[in-house]
Amino acid sequence: MITIGIVDDHAILRSSLKYFLSESVDFRVLGEAATGKEALDLVRDQPIDVLILDVSMPGTNGIDVMAAVRAEAPDVGILILTGYPEEHYAVNLIQQGASGFLNKECDPKEIAEAIRTIALGRRYIPPKVAELLAQQLDRKSDGPPHSFLSEREFQVFLKLAQGATAGDIAENLALSVKTVSTYRTRLLEKMGLASNSDLTYYALKNGLIQ
Repeated sequence: MITIGIVDDHAILRSSLKYFLSESVDFRVLGEAATGKEALDLVRDQPIDVLILDVSMPGTNGIDVMAAVRAEAPDVGILILTGYPEEHYAVNLIQQGASGFLNKECDPKEIAEAIRTIALGRRYIPPKVAELLAQQLDRKSDGPPHSFLSEREFQVFLKLAQGATAGDIAENLALSVKTVSTYRTRLLEKMGLASNSDLTYYALKNGLIQ
């Protein structure tokens, strides 16, 4: 029996996904969550094998939630299921430890396949994501600037783009303000941008924030 947790801020999607998964005799949904805090409570309180996680949630984002879950329950497999296109987040999230990545427009049968693969301790990388990862490994590839950021740089980038101050980011990520400023300088240089306003415009233009 594969035990599953569902984290998404849309109740209808959680209900639909739970109903679909209940049709498989080897799946058991142990709980649902709509926020990052609820997601952490879920993995603390239930023996979850695979956590299905959206990127976009109120008050936080899936990247921060994934990092917190990894710290709290490192053995839990994390399947990212999001409405964002693969080119926006897939490479960064896989590099940061996601066990798999699927777009919400995928065939439901692929979700079941991904869960079974992840439950075996393997990663589920659909063809489109595999192609993006291959491009990332190719030094001649002209990938989007944000795809070349490190895990921490990407976290800081998203928070700056959403208007967070260095102090806010430092507190949220348990860093010093000086360290956050260093990350900011580094990521601006990597992305060829000059200001926080540029970061916000870039993130909006590339569909990384809404």
